Amino acid sequence: MSLKPLRKKIVAWLGPWFTYWTIKVLGWTVRVKVVHPEIPGSLWEKGIPFIMTFWHGRLLMMAHGYKGKRLSFLISSHRDGQVMGKAGELLGHHPIVGSTTRKGFSGFKNMIKAIQNGSDIVIAPDGPKGPRQEAQMGVVELSRLTGKPMVPVIFSASKKILLNTWDRFLIPYPFSRGVFIWGDPIYIDPNGDQNHLEERRQLLEKRLNELTEQADHFFDPHVSGRGLRKNSDFES
Repeated sequence: MSLKPLRKKIVAWLGPWFTYWTIKVLGWTVRVKVVHPEIPGSLWEKGIPFIMTFWHGRLLMMAHGYKGKRLSFLISSHRDGQVMGKAGELLGHHPIVGSTTRKGFSGFKNMIKAIQNGSDIVIAPDGPKGPRQEAQMGVVELSRLTGKPMVPVIFSASKKILLNTWDRFLIPYPFSRGVFIWGDPIYIDPNGDQNHLEERRQLLEKRLNELTEQADHFFDPHVSGRGLRKNSDFES
């Protein structure tokens, strides 16, 4: 008997629980700072659903950056996506299987429905397979169709591992310091032409990459003057 089917069953069963407890333990031990929490806070206060966007490689800690009431998240149909989907359910969120392209129509349709029902949506616009840190057009189209803004956010840590994967997946060390940096909402003109949509896509990509650089250097003592607080202002 081949061990491959057995291995898949073990991963499918243990993977979500391992991921769940990894996220929980890191959430308990990593001291987190949030920069510009007023950006998502104002949308939550007004009851405006939004599309929370970040690079795929920064996915692991995002559950700890979300302080809203209802969150739906897009997952792919392959094994890794299913593991993350079940782990997300354990954390109290709602998975949607599909993609951010029109080829993933059922997932696209369900995301629109979730937003219309008042749920925020999480999308990694360079997932599930890259290219790394390049935004795909699907998230822009979702924003156009729903009239809801894309809100970029990035996580980084003072001590971290970057895996040798296509997305350079980030895992913070326990008891390190972490930071979430939120960026300004990006709105789409529902009547905008293709040039407008491409300009918005490029803007999202640019802002996410700028936030990534800021977050990765947040704990560098030389970051003062970049619009972020110094390390001495860090709050646990």
